[in-house]
Amino acid sequence: MIVNYSSSSSSEEETESSSKDDSSPLRKRGKLDTETSEPLDRGSVKRKASKSAHLTPRLPIPDTVKEMFRESEEQWSDKSEEHEGRQRSFQHERGNWATYVFCPYDPEEAFLELLNEMMEVASAQSIPLTLSEEFHLSLSKTVVLRHHWIQPFIQSIRTSLTQFQKFFCVADKLRVYSNAEKTSCSCRTFLGMEISTGKTQLLELIKTVDETMKEFNLSTFYKDPSFHISLAWCVGDHTERLKKTCLSQMQSLVDAHEDGPFYIQLNCTELRCKSGNKVFLFPLQ
Repeated sequence: MIVNYSSSSSSEEETESSSKDDSSPLRKRGKLDTETSEPLDRGSVKRKASKSAHLTPRLPIPDTVKEMFRESEEQWSDKSEEHEGRQRSFQHERGNWATYVFCPYDPEEAFLELLNEMMEVASAQSIPLTLSEEFHLSLSKTVVLRHHWIQPFIQSIRTSLTQFQKFFCVADKLRVYSNAEKTSCSCRTFLGMEISTGKTQLLELIKTVDETMKEFNLSTFYKDPSFHISLAWCVGDHTERLKKTCLSQMQSLVDAHEDGPFYIQLNCTELRCKSGNKVFLFPLQ
């Protein structure tokens, strides 16, 4: 979902009211006593009314009220089976938004055909690669933003990019990457295509984005980055295995493409920032 700065919130509150029943035992008894000639025993009436009220069953609490505050008390857990085995590298907390800056890549049909051939090579070696859901060039680490930081964060990046010019990138060499976490539950291996043209402009962009990161005390980008577009991934550390058994054959597919050596042409006409389920656009000049 691509949006502007707007955000909205709503809350619902349910209330119940009760009214007195005119046919209560106390009213019936009072009416009966006034019609007899016997003296009215006020104490007896009060005792019986109290006893009757005590025996009256209470109304059950509606389920909607019971569930009203349950969400805030339950601890959120990340279920990797719901995300193809992936796990978050940081604990989810209410009000925290995973955020990163990137340059999008809209793949050509030839690129997708080439990827399918690469997946067949990996499958033959029993390496369970999964195609990326979207293709992009990362220009920041994934950081955590509090909800009330989102608008000033986006405004800071937008302001810093006002004079930045469009440029062109080329990626043509396959490389294998792994994320920083090496634990069995969170480590992932990536197949990517490294940028060979456009590095100077990308480094300038990183400096600009990092200034905003510093402003909000967030992690800056890697000191010696290998700019790349992630093509596929798998859970676990399969770095060495992928390099030894598949990488050379996959690179041959790229170099011996039927229309000549294949390379990704990335026109950097805009940057994007994804925060939670919102995407913000930053057109370049």
